[in-house]
Amino acid sequence: MAAPKIGNKAPTFSLPTGGDRSVKLADLKGTKIVLYFYPRDNTPGCTREGQDFRDAHTKFKRAGAVVFGISRDSVASHEKFKEKQEFPFDLLSDKDEKACKAYDVIKEKNMYGKKVMGIERSTFLIDEKGVLRNEWRKVKVDGHAGEVLAAVKEL
Repeated sequence: MAAPKIGNKAPTFSLPTGGDRSVKLADLKGTKIVLYFYPRDNTPGCTREGQDFRDAHTKFKRAGAVVFGISRDSVASHEKFKEKQEFPFDLLSDKDEKACKAYDVIKEKNMYGKKVMGIERSTFLIDEKGVLRNEWRKVKVDGHAGEVLAAVKEL
């Protein structure tokens, strides 16, 4: 599947989250949206990335944005991770990789000398009209949440 293009409508999705709820992109019109795709719950880099978005959450809210983390982990895993780290935002489960594929974040990775398909750490900024405004691929965790917040404020 081709990567989404900045300036075009963001790929739609409907993904489950805790409490038997689901989040649909279509239901978020009128809101700036930050989607950060991460490889796995409770791993060092993913934990630090989530903590950085958690620590800046009030600033994202003030800037009119909602934040969602997305990985292939189960809703149950997400809920434990969210509770343990006190994340004030939802983690969305993409077990069938539909959103991951729509945003073109499934990439070949090298894990301990083996080639595996996994999520490449990536973040997307969607404006109030559902248009993709910015993307960050091959994200390095340090300073990333601040960079995304600066882009949100520029919208």
